[in-house]
Amino acid sequence: MTQKDITFVADFLTEHFNEAPELYNRKGKYFNVERVGQYLKDEDDDLVSPPNTEGNQWFNFLKDSTHLKESPLLFPYYPEKSLHFVKRQMEGVIDQCLQKPADVIGRSVHQAVCMSLYKISQSEDSTPQLFKLPFLWNDKTSNLHYVLFTMLENSISKIHILRRHTDTSRSVSNGILAVEFGNFLNNSINESSDSRCYSCLDAHFYDDETVTVVLKENVQQEGKERVLAQLPLS
Repeated sequence: MTQKDITFVADFLTEHFNEAPELYNRKGKYFNVERVGQYLKDEDDDLVSPPNTEGNQWFNFLKDSTHLKESPLLFPYYPEKSLHFVKRQMEGVIDQCLQKPADVIGRSVHQAVCMSLYKISQSEDSTPQLFKLPFLWNDKTSNLHYVLFTMLENSISKIHILRRHTDTSRSVSNGILAVEFGNFLNNSINESSDSRCYSCLDAHFYDDETVTVVLKENVQQEGKERVLAQLPLS
């Protein structure tokens, strides 16, 4: 802040926030905040006390700049209006900017494939959340899209990998597959198949050839084992 700014704030506080003990017990306002409150009113009326922009460094900079003075990239300033008015103006401009891309993108998107992942009973009141951890990855080298996700309920030990070609007219082998972790970390074949069963807490692509997963041991007692595993996509 410049010394002028500090002086302005000090003068404002002195003028509008003087102590008035005789008014403390009175309900409502007992100091004048009109110069502040006018900016917050949700009205289109002009400000009662518009700011003095003389000597403002930003305005002087714009005034002296040939290229920026009429630039459409700068949002116009309304010194006579409240912040609510400016907010509505800005929202209108942003909506206008986004409408055209939304229309163009919307017309270009179409369904490439439809896969049924699960079925639920029509009689159920609320649909359970069975789809979890969707993570997207784009392999630009091979022009492939990947989606990692898990299905809850009866397949918590599996992670599903959906693979599609970026060219929707082309197909790839094994478009969708599941990897089951189960008891693959058992120390020996003599261990019970249920003794060391793992489910997937999270999964992300590490790079184009590797998937990183966080596994949780499915046991009831405290101190459940967590495993960070790097799995080659091949």
